[in-house]
Amino acid sequence: MSPAKLSIDYEKELNEQQLEAVRHIDGPLLVIAGAGSGKTRTLVYRVAFLVENRIKAQNILLLTFTRKAAQEMLRRASTLLDERCSDVAGGTYHSFSYLILRKYADKIGFKRGFTVLDRSDSEDLINLIRADMGLSLKETRFPRKDTLGDIFSKAANCLTDATSILEKQYPQFFHLAEDIEVVRKRYEETKKDDNLMDYDDLLVYLKELLEKNPGTRERLSSLYRYIMVDEYQDTNKIQSSITSLLASGHGNVMAVGDDSQSIYSFRGANFKNIMDFPSLFPGSKIVTIEKNYRSTAPILSLTNEIISFASEKYSKKLRTDIKGGRKPLFVETQDENEQSRFVCYKILELREEGVSLNNMAVLFRAGWHSNDLELELRKFGVPFRKFGGIKFTEASHVKDVLAYLKAFKNPRDAVSWFRILKLIEGIGSKTAQTLHAEIGRKGGIEKIEKRLYSSKNYRSDMEELKKTASFVNDETTRASDAVRTVLDFYREIFMRVYSEDYPKRANDLDSLAVVAERYSSVEEFLTDLTLEPIEKSQAGTTRENDEDEILTLSTVHSAKGLEWHSVFILQLVDGYFPSSYCFEEPEEMEEERRLLYVAATRAKRNLYLVKPGYLNPARNYFGFSYYGTSQVSRFLSEGRILQDFVERISADV
Repeated sequence: MSPAKLSIDYEKELNEQQLEAVRHIDGPLLVIAGAGSGKTRTLVYRVAFLVENRIKAQNILLLTFTRKAAQEMLRRASTLLDERCSDVAGGTYHSFSYLILRKYADKIGFKRGFTVLDRSDSEDLINLIRADMGLSLKETRFPRKDTLGDIFSKAANCLTDATSILEKQYPQFFHLAEDIEVVRKRYEETKKDDNLMDYDDLLVYLKELLEKNPGTRERLSSLYRYIMVDEYQDTNKIQSSITSLLASGHGNVMAVGDDSQSIYSFRGANFKNIMDFPSLFPGSKIVTIEKNYRSTAPILSLTNEIISFASEKYSKKLRTDIKGGRKPLFVETQDENEQSRFVCYKILELREEGVSLNNMAVLFRAGWHSNDLELELRKFGVPFRKFGGIKFTEASHVKDVLAYLKAFKNPRDAVSWFRILKLIEGIGSKTAQTLHAEIGRKGGIEKIEKRLYSSKNYRSDMEELKKTASFVNDETTRASDAVRTVLDFYREIFMRVYSEDYPKRANDLDSLAVVAERYSSVEEFLTDLTLEPIEKSQAGTTRENDEDEILTLSTVHSAKGLEWHSVFILQLVDGYFPSSYCFEEPEEMEEERRLLYVAATRAKRNLYLVKPGYLNPARNYFGFSYYGTSQVSRFLSEGRILQDFVERISADV
């Protein structure tokens, strides 16, 4: 076959290292893309390059950690080349798993119409089992439903058992391991009996499908002949296994990531995945992209020095063509309040110099580290938004509405039915259980007989609920109409249940109705909100709000992938950053180092490192006394960082 005639001048558009990665077609490729090095650009051009080289778009799979990221990359590739790129399969591991399992559910013991539980629904189901076993009545304190959910989730994502998670992360409950394992077993059995899956099951059962069905695995591997994975350092063990299984027929995997930005082990991400990629995929080519397009040279000199002390890493040194720039500024304040006032004064000073509040951020290790600063910002009249909060779909009134839709679409969904039935006055747990049993047997609430409730004071509510379900389940009903019909039924219940603050909550329900207008079917609407919940801040954003200046406060975990002109990093005290909880665990301490690296690499022009004086251990409300709370972060005291890589300034507030 003659070489394809390329319409894009890749040599002109990409730097040497990006070009090397983009031009690689067959065989495993690991791209170590440093912070601000154009990782997304590399992925976009790789998609275009593959399509230009006569590879069918349908044979390309792009896996990212948000569906929005995949959609944006494919949109950019389509703009760059043509609409063929829009046919590339792209999404998250979970959405991809959902797509595949919908087609092959019968091969793993499920029906194709299974329901996906969100985290709160999973916890409710766990709680039902916990209560049914009488464990909530034990004299010994038994883990709450959310803790059990965490344990089961971590076990699934780390490919281990619950006992191992208990031993390492929840030693206080280790003596209850036997009972906890029984709860887990019943939880798994109940889900399968009721045709339910939780988030983790999507990955678990895709892995099972690929492992136990060679024909299906070969078919999928043949279909997706070119696999690209974004943010590979954030994958967990099961995602790594899925990637390997999907590539078993060809080995054409391009993994893009940065080992220095692996900071999500608490979610199950496995740092070893990116480090072990060459051994998992023999013959791997490794390309390191080191040219940074974000930060000044002095900032990169500091970040390179911080990460140079890491015990395990891929060798790289970020460089830039951006000229000039001041060294990162290091300031010690007398106490936490002076730290807050320094930040406020400096923010106002930068604002006077023409830097928008939108282009500034204050980052910290833990959410509560900004408590004092938030009070000062209010005094100074500086508007701010803090990131890392409650998800829109986790608000109880929003979950109520979603439960109606889930219950109507899946008569066997006990969690959703219990939730909505118990919202009706006069229906308790026992009655809800009886009604749901009949709904499950009949295959829908529309089919149950009136005699079950004709003499009850809630009979009119039941009749209205049946009419609502019938309308929602009509195949011609659009998602927006379904949501508004449910809201009509729910309105009086809503005002009664949330009588103290329903006016404030009402905006969320209006937002839910607006979101539903984007979807044609209820199934599609539920899938999106379950697999990728909408942030409350996103749902409430208006064009007017977007035009207002607002300062960002954020944990480092929530700031990854973002950038600002000027960045402040707070509480650079040993025991705070790094956290004292990591002092005895070398691997966790190394992740703390990477956290600081991620925080520092968010800055484009100005970086402020703030170390307050003695921090009172009493601020920790759990009774834990911090160690060394007056010492500067150990990551700044290594080598000659404070001597050579920063400029010391006084607080002057």
